[in-house]
Amino acid sequence: MDRGVLPQAIALLLAVCSFGPTAGLAEGVQCDLQPVDPKVTYTTSQVSEGCVAHVPNATVGVHILFLEFSKEVSTLELTVQMTNPNGARPQEVLLILSVNKNIHLTLQVPEIPLHLAYDSKLVFLQEAPKAVITELPPSTTKNQLFLWANTKGSIISAAELDNPQSILLRLDQAPTSPSRCTLEPRKDMGHTLEWKSHTQASVLGCHLEGVTGHKEAHILRVLPGSEAWPRTVTVEVELSCALRDPEAVLILQGPPYVSWLIDANHNVKAWTTGEYSFKIFPGSNIQGVNLPDTRQGLLEEARKLNASVIASFVELPLASVISLQDRSCGSGLQPSPTTVQITPPGEGCNQDLLLSLIQPRCSDDVMTLVLRKDLISTLGCTITSLTFWDPSCQAEDTDDKFVLRGTYSSCGMKVAENVVISNEVVVNLLSSSSPQRVRCYSLSLSSQRFQAHMRFWANHLQGVSVVTKGNLGFLQVSMSPSIPELMTQLDSCQLNLGPDVEMVDLIQNQEAKSSCVSLLSPSPGGDMRFSFLLRGYVVPMPTAGILSCTVALRPRTWSLDVHKTASTRLNIVSPGLPDKGLVLPAVLGITFGAFLIGALLTAALWYIHSHTRHPGKREPVVAVAAPASSESSSTNHSIGSTQSTPCSTSSMA
Repeated sequence: MDRGVLPQAIALLLAVCSFGPTAGLAEGVQCDLQPVDPKVTYTTSQVSEGCVAHVPNATVGVHILFLEFSKEVSTLELTVQMTNPNGARPQEVLLILSVNKNIHLTLQVPEIPLHLAYDSKLVFLQEAPKAVITELPPSTTKNQLFLWANTKGSIISAAELDNPQSILLRLDQAPTSPSRCTLEPRKDMGHTLEWKSHTQASVLGCHLEGVTGHKEAHILRVLPGSEAWPRTVTVEVELSCALRDPEAVLILQGPPYVSWLIDANHNVKAWTTGEYSFKIFPGSNIQGVNLPDTRQGLLEEARKLNASVIASFVELPLASVISLQDRSCGSGLQPSPTTVQITPPGEGCNQDLLLSLIQPRCSDDVMTLVLRKDLISTLGCTITSLTFWDPSCQAEDTDDKFVLRGTYSSCGMKVAENVVISNEVVVNLLSSSSPQRVRCYSLSLSSQRFQAHMRFWANHLQGVSVVTKGNLGFLQVSMSPSIPELMTQLDSCQLNLGPDVEMVDLIQNQEAKSSCVSLLSPSPGGDMRFSFLLRGYVVPMPTAGILSCTVALRPRTWSLDVHKTASTRLNIVSPGLPDKGLVLPAVLGITFGAFLIGALLTAALWYIHSHTRHPGKREPVVAVAAPASSESSSTNHSIGSTQSTPCSTSSMA
């Protein structure tokens, strides 16, 4: 080649390489997206306009729904919930429905004082609600309705929805929300409201030219919301293919703060941003990959995964649940449950997930391990044998599961203090030449008894069930008998003061909930202890409560916790108020006060006695300095002989 032509050839090659992705996209991803059959629905908390407020002292809490429908007659399912019945809430709730078209309303409400306001000419209830009905003012605009609602109570939430099919409204207030409800565009209502639209998402699809094979890709792109906070999106995938089991790739792209929970009825390979897990294995999170956030970039990813068909491509607002149904690949018949598979990316048996299923349970002096065959098949595994450490103890092979049993006195069981049971499970797999061995532990806690005692100081030996508001109280949780192989930790503690008072969290996740709670060192016997300061601003203050604690039990060689609950009843005394009994500090205080008052009274009486004379006997004392007469001297001598205290001698002088 001519040396003069060589630089030009190199420059041309660099130009071709630098534009390679664009050219490849134009040539390799020939995809004319058109509407297709798959159906995609979603549940979201994002509304076109809305607000959420936190008004803890509201007497009447007002919730407003502005509902816009495109059809002349629509149906609506409205569910009102209260997740925490003991949480702070207004005494009454007013729910306002503003609609532009006729709707048939199915309403589900909790047992609370509810007032419902709507236009009876447009809203038709399927059945009479358990609520007080109020007619809306005629011909009201959004601003006028807001002003009218403000005269009825404190506005807690308001939302504008387009073509809603179902609405879930939660009355629990969000503590982090502002104190005033001001409408914002594209508002994320968070936990307060979730809804599903009558309007289905626009689903597109195409054939990728130049790619051979039968693999199909489903691409779901979730757009960022108005607020960035961690959340999990549940993706439900239902593929109905009777003729063949398609190779499906699920591509999920969303903001970095979104993780995914996949619930599929077919074997699908997931390709996602963020973390994801399968519903059948909720605790096994898998790290995703970086994906482009454009339509063309996602189509290119599908081509790289050798997908010949884009079975569905859809862009959605930030949602909590997405449901994908595709019946276009066959006659629509569901495959039988025994052929259903859901596997993470990878080939062959997923041994890690399989071994994580080995969690035996103990009861009635028997350790039992049950493995379902559909889960084993889901992981692509085939078990040839399943035994304990003693190979003579083999699992029973039934139609739908393996059952491995062994008594505490057989199969190589090791028992510590009649509580910690350990053994080894040996699994032989068709895909592995060597057996897999799993050391397993379980607890037999039928003989364990938990007791919770309230104490006023850590070394007090007798349980006291009375606590005074404003004073420290001490809780000690003990287990009998004490087992050295078993570690115990206080996982959580709560004080329930009754249905009208919000639950008081003292400990959560083995940590003190506030500065008024202190975790103390264990007792000499190893009992768990903590102290708390009971403060309250509720009028009237409850006189009793239930204090309950959850204890986490863990063998020292086992990482799995077992939880038990202990509880005790407390009597609450407000300072200065009488109670049915007196606590020890009150008894000591009254005794010392009585003693002090008695001593002071005795001293005062002695002082009065020492410095006071009868009026008829003061004359002789005064007469001491006067010339003596026989009568006065006699009298004075008589008095002097009867006074023997130093104060009397001083007065005589």
